[in-house]
Amino acid sequence: MLLQRITIDWSICHGKPCIRGLRYPVEMILELLSSGMTTEEILEDYEDLERDDISAILAYATNT
Repeated sequence: MLLQRITIDWSICHGKPCIRGLRYPVEMILELLSSGMTTEEILEDYEDLERDDISAILAYATNT
C-alpha cells in the first residue's frame, strides 16, 4: 500500500511526515510539485526517491 511509504518519526525531521524514513518531508515534495517541477525532475534531483514515493505523497495529501 502506498501510504505505508509515509513515516512519522520524532527523531527524523521533528516528526513531520516523511518518505520511507528518509529526510524528505512530504511538505517539501509537495512544494516542489506545486512550484512546477515534474515527477521526473524530482526523481532526477533526489535519486533515492522512487516513483511510488511521489504517488504516496499525493495519496497522503488527498487523505489528510
